[in-house]
Amino acid sequence: MLKPIPATERVHDNRRDWHNLGAMLPFLWEFRGRAALAIGCLVLAKVANVGVPLTLKAIVDAFAGGPGEVLVLPLALLLGYGALKLAAALFNELRDVVFARVRYRAMRRLSTRVLTHLHRLSLRYHLGRQSGAISRDLERGTRSVSTILNYLVFSVLPVLVEFALVALVLLGQYHWSFTLATFGTVAVYFAFTFAITEWRMDYRHRMNRLDSEANSQAFDSLINYETVKFFGNERLELERYDRTLEEWEEMAVRSQTSMSVLNMGQGAIIALGVTLVMALAAQGVASGALSVGDLVLVNAMLLQLFIPLGFLGIVYRQIKYALADMDLVFKLLERAPEMTDRPEAPALVLREGGVRFEGVDFHYQPERPILHGVDFAIEPGAKVAVVGHSGAGKSTLSRLLFRFYDPTAGRILIDGQDIRAVTQESLRAVIGIVPQDCVLFNDSIRYNIAYGRPEASQAELEEVAAMAHIRAFIESLPEGWETRVGERGLKLSGGEKQRVAIARAMLKRPRILVFDEATSSLDSHTERAIGETLAEVAEHHTTLVIAHRLSTVVDADQILVMDQGRIIERGAHRELLASGGRYAAMWELQQREGADADPAALAPDEPLGEPSGAGRHG
Repeated sequence: MLKPIPATERVHDNRRDWHNLGAMLPFLWEFRGRAALAIGCLVLAKVANVGVPLTLKAIVDAFAGGPGEVLVLPLALLLGYGALKLAAALFNELRDVVFARVRYRAMRRLSTRVLTHLHRLSLRYHLGRQSGAISRDLERGTRSVSTILNYLVFSVLPVLVEFALVALVLLGQYHWSFTLATFGTVAVYFAFTFAITEWRMDYRHRMNRLDSEANSQAFDSLINYETVKFFGNERLELERYDRTLEEWEEMAVRSQTSMSVLNMGQGAIIALGVTLVMALAAQGVASGALSVGDLVLVNAMLLQLFIPLGFLGIVYRQIKYALADMDLVFKLLERAPEMTDRPEAPALVLREGGVRFEGVDFHYQPERPILHGVDFAIEPGAKVAVVGHSGAGKSTLSRLLFRFYDPTAGRILIDGQDIRAVTQESLRAVIGIVPQDCVLFNDSIRYNIAYGRPEASQAELEEVAAMAHIRAFIESLPEGWETRVGERGLKLSGGEKQRVAIARAMLKRPRILVFDEATSSLDSHTERAIGETLAEVAEHHTTLVIAHRLSTVVDADQILVMDQGRIIERGAHRELLASGGRYAAMWELQQREGADADPAALAPDEPLGEPSGAGRHG
């Protein structure tokens, strides 16, 4: 016999099977009437099923009674026999029809609830998750609901009902030894099945984990297809994937081998039980205590019990597998969201759109602080730019403003209201963003632009596309607005993706705008072309611009220079140049780099600090 997995490697010590079954019940409550009707049909089908061997006994005894009764009574019994068989089949099919809506609605509700919960979980969770593994776990988990309901209603409950009815027949008509032999066999069968299956579940859980891990590795290698090709690491990816599948293969072989052990044991128990009961029945017939019809009845009942009992062992295993899969989903649903609205939190009341950061500290991990005492205000309709080297903490400001995280100290206010005290939905409704990494949905260009305001008309879509200088490009495509952009927008260039994101943000028409390196993927010509448009969009809006290129923020009302999470300089463009500090050094360096890349960028008649085409843009 195979050795069990060491306790240190077991992964299902707290499966909480009963807890998960209880957690599934609310998904059935919506159609509780249908569920009750399906169970009623199930009971009627089993009553008819148990009536079949009773009728068969009467037919056999009638034939054995003599030729005088053969022409009348067996005909009626034969008709009754056929009617019972028909009733059992009809009620079984009616049960399936009635219960179908219950089963598939439960799957739908669980799938929707899981996706809703995933959207409620924090950015911290989503930055750490593995998309491939999550996808596989959710697929198996939601499918497990259908599996469990299917087996419970179509396999477990029917067998339990049939056991009860057979027990009534045996206790009512035969010696107690028949009942003891029959249900003693069933008890031994169940005990053996449960014990071996519990042992085998270790292998199944390991298989699940390795399956998700392999799927995640394959998913990651395909998502990063270009990177794999850049470094020629196809072999590395395949070897990593194959190593995981090798472990999975070992667990799968162990699982299959142990299942054969289980099946042989189950077969032996059933064979011994049937032999014992039939021996008792044959002895009764030989002694005259039982009729030949009784022998036929006992045999028919044993067949009706033990044939589904053989399947019940498989059903039990499948239910245990499904519960293991379901456990992943319910553990996910029990994960508490990091960002939650306070009880009875009001919606944000937007008046002028002023934003204030007051003494904000923040860290992702305590040992790695990001922001230290950040304090600034953006007056309504003003434009504040934040500049600094990579890692200075600039983009963290936008994440805090959207309340993807809460500050570890200090607070953020909009029109004097702490954003932690208002609903997240109302907060995010008033803020629009053009991020540096413009990830698009694998859908049409129309869908991606309309995402800013799904109810917008086609005329409005065309207007913002023109403002973002992408309308002509869209209309030049063979499929126009219906062109699909590919996974994460990979069919578009970086500049095209960014212009789609700009159009999307424009369509939302928010009062507060955030441009996080919004033109970082645009060439100089396109950047200058969009600059004035962004200035128009930002006019009369409270605007936060996070930028690396200083030429994009020269028109800001205030520029904040950050270094290692602290604001080290602040002021307008001219003031900062005049102070000769960090900003002035950065400006001089970028102007020199720009002149090296494009000698025409600094024409002799352009005064330093006033580059041509500078606009209010991010």
